[in-house]
Amino acid sequence: MTTLFTRIINGEIPGRFVWKDEEVVAFLTIAPLTQGHTLVVPREEVDSWTHATPELLAKVMDVAQSIGKVQEGLFDARRVGVLMEGFEVDHLHVHVWPAYSTADFEIHNVDHNPDPAVMDATAVKLRAALRSAGHGDAVPEG
Repeated sequence: MTTLFTRIINGEIPGRFVWKDEEVVAFLTIAPLTQGHTLVVPREEVDSWTHATPELLAKVMDVAQSIGKVQEGLFDARRVGVLMEGFEVDHLHVHVWPAYSTADFEIHNVDHNPDPAVMDATAVKLRAALRSAGHGDAVPEG
C-alpha cells in the first residue's frame, strides 16, 4: 500500500519541498511546532527507522543534520529538535524543527492551521539558506 508520504513524493499530493535527492526528500510539515518544521523522508517506503538499512538511516540523518544546521542560523534557534515517531504515517520520517525552549517539544502544541503564505515564504527562505550552505544540488526550485 502506498503511503501518504510516497504520494507527496510522487506529486499526487502537494508538498513544500526543501530537499530532493535520489534517496531522500524533505518538505515542510502541515502541522508545524515552529516555523520551519521539516520532515525528512526516504523515497523508499520503510515502515520504521529500526527497519532501515544502516546506510539509509545514515543518509536520512545526514540530511536532517544539514537542514537542522541551516534552521539554527536562519531562525536564530537555541536548539534544533529531532523526533522519529511514525505513528501517524507508516513511513520512516524525521521531524526537524527550530526550538527556543522545552515548550517547543510539546507535540500537542502543533499549529493545525498554519498560514499558507507564511508556509510558502518559509519554504523559500529555507531553500535559499540551504543553497547558501552548499546544498544547491539537492534543493528544488520550488
